[in-house]
Amino acid sequence: MVSKLNAEEVAVTWACKTLEVSRSGYYAWLDRDDSERDKENAVLLKRIRAVHEKSDRTYGSPRVTEDLRAEGTVVNEKRVARLMRENMIASESVKKFKITTTDSNHDLPVAQRLFETEHADKIMAPNQVWAGDITYVATDEGWLFLAIFLDIFTRKIVGFSCDDNMQTTLILQALEMALGRQDVEDGELVAHSDQGSQYASDAYASRLRLAGIIASMSRKGNCYDNAHVESFFHSLKTELVYRRNFKTREEAKRAIFEWIETWYNRERRHSALGYMSPADYEKLALAA
Repeated sequence: MVSKLNAEEVAVTWACKTLEVSRSGYYAWLDRDDSERDKENAVLLKRIRAVHEKSDRTYGSPRVTEDLRAEGTVVNEKRVARLMRENMIASESVKKFKITTTDSNHDLPVAQRLFETEHADKIMAPNQVWAGDITYVATDEGWLFLAIFLDIFTRKIVGFSCDDNMQTTLILQALEMALGRQDVEDGELVAHSDQGSQYASDAYASRLRLAGIIASMSRKGNCYDNAHVESFFHSLKTELVYRRNFKTREEAKRAIFEWIETWYNRERRHSALGYMSPADYEKLALAA
């Protein structure tokens, strides 16, 4: 018993010396009453709630932790997760039904599959591969269709467009936005999509050629070939669309614009980017 106590004393002495803290300070820290820890947890919980609300209650403990660290709070995820669990703070999401937006039953030319999702880690810079697709949003006026182009490297939405139909002009408008925003090198960018008739159209193929962009298409009926876009649509719908009841298409357009431009691209932390936002990740990549 005596030797055990002596060993513990030696360990404490060594640790205090290494960390340059006094033994009295160490024991005072051990003897802190629960009320002091409760005060610390109360302050931290207030910050957790603020970050959670800022994300529109969509962040779980990993993203909340990264936001807290970014603002200078020293904390580990286990503590954040415990406080969120004890206070019933959770990521809110909703799942709903799905409709088809891809019409691949056509006789139009189909581009070769040049991008493979499983090799996305080989993309080393922005504006090397953009992935495009179309989804839908329900409103009281009827469906609103959204076309996007997502940069595979940065996960940034470089271009998007909304309309009450999903004709070829929808994806062309999204493409024009992307071309107006990004620096694209002739022959260096691949635009990947499914085999939908909009992407197989002559108008879209001609615009890609004019911009020096190489077309790529996924295998027929294989959604995994465009998994990055599917993941984005999932986030958009569970974090925004399914939690709202849009009365008009215009209301939905404004909400989608704000979610993409002010939240997703600029603020929302992405797990695949080391919990950086797409805009910050792009800025870091371009500065390298």
